[in-house]
Amino acid sequence: MSERLLITHCAPTLAGLKTANLYACPVSDPKAHRKELFEWNHKFAKKGVLLLPLCYRENRALVFLYRPDRLRNDLRHPLARRMLAARKYPVESVNGCVYELSRRLAWGDSFPHEIGLFLGYPPEDVEGFIRCNASGEKCCGAWKVYGDEDAAKRAFDQYQKCTRAYLRAYEKHQSVDRLIVSGS
Repeated sequence: MSERLLITHCAPTLAGLKTANLYACPVSDPKAHRKELFEWNHKFAKKGVLLLPLCYRENRALVFLYRPDRLRNDLRHPLARRMLAARKYPVESVNGCVYELSRRLAWGDSFPHEIGLFLGYPPEDVEGFIRCNASGEKCCGAWKVYGDEDAAKRAFDQYQKCTRAYLRAYEKHQSVDRLIVSGS
């Protein structure tokens, strides 16, 4: 797996600005890919970041890079808990919720729209997306916004600036593990 791919898709999480990112990458050997992620996690976990393959399909992996402490906090939000509980997620266990999301991605025919809760999107925006069938948003960036448009636009701008800065640093021979901001 390419460090550049990871930075391109996950810089805001690496920088500690966002709870999680999700990206797809080509994989010819899932077993070797899981071993590679295990090795990266050995370094990344010390800084509060984990990589998890959520599912493998057609020579591709859907990889979840996240900060477990932030995810735990995000999923405690009352609206997030209600939405997940209504969809039969085990809301008392963050690991159980991540496992259930992975199961739904691997075996489901449709994409679970509640995934936005796992990516740090505001719960009111995730709820709006589901309720409005992905239409009628106020604006669109990293996600479709149904709530606080100004806050979302600031976050979108911050994420773009972060990604550009991380790519520049990487091009100047910074390794991914040196670019990760420690903490939750």
